[in-house]
Amino acid sequence: MSDSSNHQDSVASETAPQQEVQVHYRSDYKPYPYDIKDVYLAFDLAPNATIVETTLTVQRKADISGEEPLCLDGVDLELLSIAIDDRELDESQYQLVDGGLEVLNVPESFTLKTKVKISPDTNTSLEGLYLSSGKYCTQCEAQGFSKITFYPDRPDVMSIFKVRIEAEADVFPHLLSNGNRIEHGEIEGGKHFAVWEDPFKKPSYLFALCAGDYDLLTSSFTTMTGREVRLEIYVDKGKLDQCHHAMESLKKAMKWDEEVFGLEYDLDTYMIVAVGDFNMGAMENKGLNIFNTKYVLASPDTATDTDFIDVEAVIGHEYFHNWTGNRVTCRDWFQLSLKEGLTVFRDQEFTANQTDHGVKRIEDVKVIRSHQFAEDAGPMAHPIRPDSYIEMNNFYTVTVYNKGAEVIRMYQTLLGRDGFKRGLDVYFERHDGEAVTCEDFVRAMEDANGYDLQQFRRWYSQAGTPEVTVSSDYDADKRQLTLNFKQSCPATPGQKDKEPFHIPVKVGLIDTLGNDIELKPVPLTQGAAKVEGDIVHLKSAKQAVTFDDVPEGVTPSILRGFSAPVKLHYDYSLKELTFLFAHDSDSFNRWQAGQELFSRVIFDLCEQQEKGGTLRFDDSVVSATKNLLDDASLDGQFKSLALTIPGVSTLLEQTNSINIDHLITARDFLKKQLAEKLELDWLLHYQTNRHLGDYEQDKESVSKRALCGTCLSYLMTLEKDSVYQLALKQLETANNMTDASIALQLIVHSNYEQKLKVAEDFYQKWQSEELVINKWLSIMATDPSDETIDRIESLLDHPSFELKNPNKVRSLIGAFTSANPRQFHRADGRGYEYLARQIKSLYAINPQVSARLTGAFNRWRKFDSERQQKMRQQLEVILSMPELSKDVFEIASKALKQD
Repeated sequence: MSDSSNHQDSVASETAPQQEVQVHYRSDYKPYPYDIKDVYLAFDLAPNATIVETTLTVQRKADISGEEPLCLDGVDLELLSIAIDDRELDESQYQLVDGGLEVLNVPESFTLKTKVKISPDTNTSLEGLYLSSGKYCTQCEAQGFSKITFYPDRPDVMSIFKVRIEAEADVFPHLLSNGNRIEHGEIEGGKHFAVWEDPFKKPSYLFALCAGDYDLLTSSFTTMTGREVRLEIYVDKGKLDQCHHAMESLKKAMKWDEEVFGLEYDLDTYMIVAVGDFNMGAMENKGLNIFNTKYVLASPDTATDTDFIDVEAVIGHEYFHNWTGNRVTCRDWFQLSLKEGLTVFRDQEFTANQTDHGVKRIEDVKVIRSHQFAEDAGPMAHPIRPDSYIEMNNFYTVTVYNKGAEVIRMYQTLLGRDGFKRGLDVYFERHDGEAVTCEDFVRAMEDANGYDLQQFRRWYSQAGTPEVTVSSDYDADKRQLTLNFKQSCPATPGQKDKEPFHIPVKVGLIDTLGNDIELKPVPLTQGAAKVEGDIVHLKSAKQAVTFDDVPEGVTPSILRGFSAPVKLHYDYSLKELTFLFAHDSDSFNRWQAGQELFSRVIFDLCEQQEKGGTLRFDDSVVSATKNLLDDASLDGQFKSLALTIPGVSTLLEQTNSINIDHLITARDFLKKQLAEKLELDWLLHYQTNRHLGDYEQDKESVSKRALCGTCLSYLMTLEKDSVYQLALKQLETANNMTDASIALQLIVHSNYEQKLKVAEDFYQKWQSEELVINKWLSIMATDPSDETIDRIESLLDHPSFELKNPNKVRSLIGAFTSANPRQFHRADGRGYEYLARQIKSLYAINPQVSARLTGAFNRWRKFDSERQQKMRQQLEVILSMPELSKDVFEIASKALKQD
């Protein structure tokens, strides 16, 4: 659609032919000039000729000129008729434009009717209305509704929707849409119909429609005010036994939201439909959530412990959107973090409540460090509230979602849980039923607590990862410890200079016995940082804080709980790190000490390789590892996380440039040395925690399986036949997918001679379970051996793979690029060539998924000159592809652009 509120800029790469694209700017926002009070949609479903009749009740806003045309978005629609107040329009009264329809000289108040034809069976983008396994479903966020009918497809246009669906009764017995079903019946010719009405105003991105023949699981939930809500989960035939965990997760989420935030569900029915072809994880459409099967289906045989947790988390996330996203939504897509950052935070808190707070926090931070920090440091760096975009789908990012959640978490840190809850209450009271901005949320927090958040707003407007450098000075005579803080933030595309952030830094001081001491900050002096409890409020480029009555030998524990999404620099000695790894009462910082210990060893080993020396490291690292492994007070899941050496992607973000071959060699050397020197310890803990009885999903069993997997992964580096037999036995006797998949992965990723036969046997056993086979594809794609590049090429033609299915693409191609650094970054460049070929095959089929894959090239400047040249060459190949989608163009052109 031609939108007067947006600039029309020309964006080009350094080398590719110039491509004109529309750049959208947050600063150009203008309200839509018309109110769409009511929407009536009538669908006559047919695979290649679905007819959509739309009736809009339209009212021009009071301050709008009568000459303002009615501009409607529309993509790939065949217009069959258009009428105002039941009078057909001729071609002089409207015009079809690129991306939409403009209706000229419209009255102040009127009814607009359009009839269009669409083809769901050829819609491979999986946006709008499409077919998945012969069933109709929709995905409308961000702008997929414009592929269904002509409409102002923007989140600030909120309307009451009524929907009529008709289709063949025997093929599509279930006809579903938002809200409550108010009518249904039979039609001549073997068809039937259903009418749905949603009593709540919503934007078009929350519209949903599903039609098919499903298995149905039903239950109910009684709300805190005594209302009974019917719960329904629709899945493909034969999958009903894999839905019970999802149903229980939904009930837990509904109860948790009532207990923690006082938020109650508002419709009579809550529906979930699971589909196999889906670009995202799930979608929170009002009353009718549509889910990727990955986040609904789970049974012990087919799903890992992580899968069970993920299903619960995503079920919770989409349910929590009912208030944080649906009842209060975004004014425009630049405000996406308003709903997503807030809801990710809520689902993180929910999962922590259901599992283990410390373990959950570590897992969330791992995502930030390995993915979000990389995004902040790359060509696609943007604040959590972006200032511009070419394709909105490219900004459903770890920055908007996960860093956005960290910003929300900082509100809770600054205001306390009660203060945060007060702020949310004010937010809902003011804005229920409205489309609002991030600024509205900040004001609600400020007003509810009388707290000045002016400087804190910079988290919304400044891109990049702040870096906090800390040093300490101890005065033995005064028994005072001073912590000196410095903060800075690197330049990012379009933002060279940054103002200081308000950074809450949670600190602790640990005495020589491993106990926390009471914090006694000295009275505030000129330029000193304010301290509240254990939170240091860092607001200037340089600040210090001094603590009284501090005994000698205290070790600072800084940024506890990862209290802010920053990079911390403190020059800990090896002795201090091993001490924190053994004693820190903050589980996150205890884990962090181990990660820093391992990282320091790895980078030292890289230097040794550069100098050509013999590889070695301090034995204290071995002792620290053994001590933690033997600590009976620790949970097995925490041990598993703490003993897992940082991944290559995380290590890459700790340095500006490095020889990746040396990095991988160093990491492998460290792991193998720890395995050799602690072989009996790993074996003992493996045998002690190995459970051969009935499968249990309780916390203790999950913890034991996690630690077993870690122990076995160390042992497998020894390349001993006895260990291979251990892994084979685990695979053969496993009564759950957690044990089976880790054993398979370790075997396939080893040098075991029969590993391909083992992999083929697994495939034959599970070939009818699509989600299990997706795991198999990922395991095959992440095998670090040199033969993998040829193997994944042949897997493109394997019966288990389908290029049009996003889950398959992510499992094979995505896993290869993101989790197989040894082969993706091969010195010969074949990994890069492979990815470029797949993008070429995919971008016309599914622009969203192909753009995500293109992001694997974003950090090309991190590597040696030869690899840089090879990645740059493939980016140029991508940009030269004919009729390149704007999704891919935006990623590739920004990757090449010199700022």
